[in-house]
Amino acid sequence: MMESIKQPVGLIVILGATATGKTSLAIALAKQLNAPILSADSRQVYRHLDIGTAKPTIEERQGVPHYLIDIIEPDQTLTLADYQSQAQTLIAKFHAQGVTPILVGGSGLYIKAITAGLKIPRVAPQPELRSQFAELGQTYCYQILQQVDPVGATKIHANDQIRTLRSLEVFYVTGQPLSTQQGEQPPSYPILQIGLDCEDLDVYRKLVSDRTEQMLEDGWLDEIRDLQNRYGSDLPHLRTLGYGEMSDYLADKTDLETAKLLTITHTCQFAKRQRTWFRGSGNGDLAIHWLRSGSSWKEAIALLSKKPCVAGLF
Repeated sequence: MMESIKQPVGLIVILGATATGKTSLAIALAKQLNAPILSADSRQVYRHLDIGTAKPTIEERQGVPHYLIDIIEPDQTLTLADYQSQAQTLIAKFHAQGVTPILVGGSGLYIKAITAGLKIPRVAPQPELRSQFAELGQTYCYQILQQVDPVGATKIHANDQIRTLRSLEVFYVTGQPLSTQQGEQPPSYPILQIGLDCEDLDVYRKLVSDRTEQMLEDGWLDEIRDLQNRYGSDLPHLRTLGYGEMSDYLADKTDLETAKLLTITHTCQFAKRQRTWFRGSGNGDLAIHWLRSGSSWKEAIALLSKKPCVAGLF
């Protein structure tokens, strides 16, 4: 713990593309600041999706309280509004204790829900309605979404079943497109954003490749088998990044080398979209102070202490 560092209440955000070292930096910084970590990862909120989501291990969490990890079963639904509500409640609790938490992750919409104070329709999950839509298939559902909410559809990938069904759900419950019900109410507390990136794409692909191999060594395929046994092979999360490619291998639809290659390629493509979000309008008006992938907590402290907008925190 660095006694020289003083912290008025606020929020520190560590963001960036997948596999850029956000978890390591967040844990190291949290130990120095005696701060809790709030996850901003849309898949780490689900129990049993551990290895394939690069969830902090039990060992990594030792000595640093982690929140918003393992809060729901994979066959249940956590909406963006649910996440925002839980995160805002935790932040308020820590502020009441005079503590500044660290929000860390690569899910841009989760981060923006907090930093921009997105106004999100509080529409409860409608299992029967979702089931009816799911039976129609993702391709048809996305076409419906393009008709009822063309603006919102442009912000959702055509294969993103979870967000497609949520948008349709909101429309059919409220009668209004989700995109017309959204706005922003930024929080009043100070927010500092640290971004991690690896600009050398060859180096980055090597990072992703090494992490994919490590996940497999750590038992990723066994994790997928366990998820299939618990929830069935049609669990939507088993079609998400990495899990879908490895599930195809387990189903003898491809070989392991091809599954690994596709995982690496798709991860790099996903990272490109993350970079576009964070460096574009998706992140809102807040400045991001960028560091290279693998930066230490000392580099983060040195950078932040030089920025006029963050001087009050250090």
